[in-house]
Amino acid sequence: MQSTINSSSITALLGAFGEEVKLIEATLQDADIVDLNGHRFVTGTLGQQRVVVTLTGIGKVNAAMTTAFVIAHFRPQRIIFTGIAGGVRSDLQPGDLVIGGEVGFHDVRSVTLTMEPTRQSMHPVSYELNPLYFTADLSLLALAEQTANTLEFDSIPGTDRPPLVTVGRILTGDEFIHSAQRAADLRNEYGADAIEMEGAAVAQVCYQQAIPCIVIRSLSDRADSHAVIDLLAFLSTAARNSARLVTAMMGG
Repeated sequence: MQSTINSSSITALLGAFGEEVKLIEATLQDADIVDLNGHRFVTGTLGQQRVVVTLTGIGKVNAAMTTAFVIAHFRPQRIIFTGIAGGVRSDLQPGDLVIGGEVGFHDVRSVTLTMEPTRQSMHPVSYELNPLYFTADLSLLALAEQTANTLEFDSIPGTDRPPLVTVGRILTGDEFIHSAQRAADLRNEYGADAIEMEGAAVAQVCYQQAIPCIVIRSLSDRADSHAVIDLLAFLSTAARNSARLVTAMMGG
């Protein structure tokens, strides 16, 4: 039986880029715009689910800030973050989707209070170390996988190959990766499947606030020297596929 979401609760749908957010907004029923702290939030329903949709912008600080606004004002029971990413696994192509079974940072380098090196982020009040990787909420993960198996996604431009949907490890950092060597290093060091600039920041806020969360990324490039060119070529397809999965998860 497919996992479902309680229709009486509210789900926050966040995206880093405007294209996928606009696609999700276009599917809303009874849409209403809320301006809060200089940010635009759109509430409404998707299928039978109450949702709030917003654009986080690019980067970890923007993503964490917007997530905090959403939590404080709308009190969502779960958060789904979507958008584009660079693929660093050899069998993944632009247009494929990676559901974040776990997400973490690749640019955190710190020490514990006993001066032990660590890559873990830290709780701002208790100073307790967060997990190295934030795991997806199991119910949301099951729902994402089951929903993906029912959908027909846009084919990868220039090919007849349908997108591959896989559960994997997504890494976050305040760095747009556009070097094949740098991408390979991240793959080899961390076992990354995709890299981006927001997901783990959203997941950290959700973890610290005990809110179920999942990150879903549609690949726009391979994080190599052609990353910008590929991003422009595949952005529309990637945005449509990620938005299609998220709206279908809501029953839309």
